[in-house]
Amino acid sequence: MFEHIQNRFHLPKGEWRKFLSCFERIEVPARTLLLKENEISDSAYYIEKGIARAWYNNDGKDVTFQFFMENTMFSSLESFRKGLPSMVSFETIEPCILWKINKADAEAVLAEVYEDPELRTQFMDALFERIFDYMKHFFSFIKDTPKQRYLSLARERPEIIRRIPQHYIASYLGITTVHLSRIKSAILKEDALKK
Repeated sequence: MFEHIQNRFHLPKGEWRKFLSCFERIEVPARTLLLKENEISDSAYYIEKGIARAWYNNDGKDVTFQFFMENTMFSSLESFRKGLPSMVSFETIEPCILWKINKADAEAVLAEVYEDPELRTQFMDALFERIFDYMKHFFSFIKDTPKQRYLSLARERPEIIRRIPQHYIASYLGITTVHLSRIKSAILKEDALKK
């Protein structure tokens, strides 16, 4: 974990050792609920191994909103930073090895990061990458067909297609698993005709 973060955020080794003590390494099975919708988040997580998802309840229907894979940090930002009820739940899809940090320790780390203009810029860039992913997903629902959303996902994040169960992918794309199967069959037929 720290090699990956250190490559992204350049801090002296002594600083990294201090930050390491703020994290707790935990192993959790698949389908572990890390945070429930409407609870207040007191932890953020970094994924060493495995996959997690963010989802919300829409009139009794489970809607997947985001996937998080190795070398990704995640939390309910509005809840973790502002103490507001989380708009989403976080759950592991695979067995995961996670590094967990509590709010007080994270705030201490962030206070030090904010003092260094270069680190602050790197941190904000990382945060905006996640916001950009949210915006891109949101706009795809406005302008793209389900088939176009699937093809974009397969092109831009093929590991999701390979590793994540179809019902979560269908939920993420805003379609049923039956519709997803039809889209995949149509794509296979189109590819066969091209050959």
